[in-house]
Amino acid sequence: MANKKEYIIIIPIYNEEQHILTVCQKMKKIIDKKVMDILVINDGSTDKTLTILKGIKNINILSHKVNLGYGQSLINGFHYAIKRNYRYIITMDCDWQHDPDQIMHFAQAIRGHWDIISGSRYLTLSPAKKKDVPQDRFTINKKITRKINKITGFHLTDSFCGFKAYKVNILKKLELTEPGYGMPIQLWLEAGKHNLKVREIPVDLIYLDYSRNFHNRFTHAKERYKYYLRILKGGKE
Repeated sequence: MANKKEYIIIIPIYNEEQHILTVCQKMKKIIDKKVMDILVINDGSTDKTLTILKGIKNINILSHKVNLGYGQSLINGFHYAIKRNYRYIITMDCDWQHDPDQIMHFAQAIRGHWDIISGSRYLTLSPAKKKDVPQDRFTINKKITRKINKITGFHLTDSFCGFKAYKVNILKKLELTEPGYGMPIQLWLEAGKHNLKVREIPVDLIYLDYSRNFHNRFTHAKERYKYYLRILKGGKE
């Protein structure tokens, strides 16, 4: 039996007390509440994030007692959606790098024959805007995306953008186990293995805080790249 609401918007967060209230407020003004729910996954935040979330009306909260990782948060969100029989999932970040105004573009696009609609910051990126991208992230993204395309036959331009839409029934086919930031690599490998139909749509390139990082050893580009390569080779962090 299908859920009365077809869509669920999944937002994984960790220590986002600065942004979560304003993001949710804007989102609730934009979305079609008759067919869309919001699920915020609090991944063991140690700031006031959970307290703020509990004060926001008409959202669902899944809270981890400890930090399990970005990938695990999404995986748990997928399981939540599958169990409750939603038809479509939209995922986005909570730090204003993903503009809620674009949610409805994803909602419309996923209703077609595509299995995954993936945002790309680089699909229509002008040479002038490239200077706004942290160079190490741009370079690693480009290298990993090229390797994923070679393996899967996809034509991706941005393999790490978290702004996506999925048909829930296709997620049941995928074996996703990577708990960390590299989970999108595993997702693309699984999507290629199952011959999923994938389309990219452009999303705005937004970096509000260039000092934000991965808060662990993956802050170092070389370590991050080696970690991604391990996932490409079938390894797990």
